[in-house]
Amino acid sequence: MRPRRLLRLLLLLPLVLLTGCDETPTGRSQLTLVPENLMTQMGEDTFDQLRRDQPVSRDAAANRQVACVAQEIIAATEAIYPADELPEVWEVVVFEDDSPNAFALPGGRIGVHTGLLQVAETPDQLAAVIGHEVGHVLADHGNERLTQQLGIKAGMLVVGLLGEGDMGQQQLMQALGLGAQLGITLPFSRAHEEEADLMGLAIMAQAGFNPQESVALWRNMAAAGSGQPPEFLSTHPAHGSRITALQQAMEEAMATYRATTPADCNG
Repeated sequence: MRPRRLLRLLLLLPLVLLTGCDETPTGRSQLTLVPENLMTQMGEDTFDQLRRDQPVSRDAAANRQVACVAQEIIAATEAIYPADELPEVWEVVVFEDDSPNAFALPGGRIGVHTGLLQVAETPDQLAAVIGHEVGHVLADHGNERLTQQLGIKAGMLVVGLLGEGDMGQQQLMQALGLGAQLGITLPFSRAHEEEADLMGLAIMAQAGFNPQESVALWRNMAAAGSGQPPEFLSTHPAHGSRITALQQAMEEAMATYRATTPADCNG
């Protein structure tokens, strides 16, 4: 790369970083460079694609329970974070899928797999998952992750251009790719998961769901799973680490829960 071209890139980088600096609802600094309207459109497109590709559950009781829990979680989220921009309308769909999973997408789309309803044994445990997923949307984690991935690729491109003509360039790029994956992408993703866990705990308590059931949920997840990779190689915290963090925040969550009217999504 020509020195003058590299200098221009380096001068522009601080301006890009400053324009994208933001804070999550918990006060953690983050960098989000993707326009929100684009994130919303991507969320809507992804959800529409899922509905075309995956069968939707026709189980009336399951749909009723998921809709009830989601409604309570959304109302509590709006009460806790009134200053944050939330979707005006949320769409909730139960998909026929045996994996114990759920997700929330920018633009107010929530998907719950029927397999999760076998692991989340109570509405309170389901609320822990939906609260966690709504926390991801509220904290703009999708934007942050996408910004991060774009930054890694741009940085590797600059290094590749600087190393033009170097016989070891391919090996260097491979090493940088591994370093970016282990040193940036995965730990940062764990930070997102941990933040969403704590936000979800506060949200479910405000919604009138017993926060202690979040611990029971992750114990169920651990029992249902076939093992996890070592935590430093995983995008998600180990179940034990997750439970410990939730227990440390439990006293405050229980105080909130005791001051609310318990939610009723059993019917």
